[in-house]
Amino acid sequence: MPATKKPPAVKATNVFVLRIDLAHLKPAIWRRIEVPSDIGLSKLHNVIQMAFDWTDSHLHGFNIGNAIYGPGDPDPFGFGMKELDERKHKLSSVAKAGDRFTYTYDFGDDWIHAIKVEKVTQVEPGVHYPRCTAGKNAAPPDDCGGPWGYAELLRALADPSHPDREELLEWLDEDFDPKAFDIDDLNAGFRMLKV
Repeated sequence: MPATKKPPAVKATNVFVLRIDLAHLKPAIWRRIEVPSDIGLSKLHNVIQMAFDWTDSHLHGFNIGNAIYGPGDPDPFGFGMKELDERKHKLSSVAKAGDRFTYTYDFGDDWIHAIKVEKVTQVEPGVHYPRCTAGKNAAPPDDCGGPWGYAELLRALADPSHPDREELLEWLDEDFDPKAFDIDDLNAGFRMLKV
């Protein structure tokens, strides 16, 4: 009996356009990202990590509807809430156009990413997804103390007489510019991702 051939993988025909804003920050830090509709939540985690230049060194979770999706910890918050395994769920199975949900990175610093599915559109032939089409400002450095710590860091950057300036800037890259955002550099990184 001849071996049966596995059918070829079906490629996504739709794209989710996501507006992702870091909550509780001024000036606003955001990205508009297009991802294939069949992207798994674990892969979307990787996309968000790259989009905001995080180091993926902390816990994370998606809060979508009444469910929490993450790396599979049965009770990540200790509140008796079950976390669903993000590797088993695709974005298109948990969200649709117009939906809003959050992605939290680093449960100590609580970097909350407010995500809106702006629209669902057709795949453009020849385009690599994920793709960033817009954004503003550099993402905060990892481990800077969440939105409130980052606000203090920005004050220290702007004020040479700030009493904690030296301590706050000690571990910061010399060339850090809070207004910098290089969409071409991000998209070059996205082209290396397999989603």
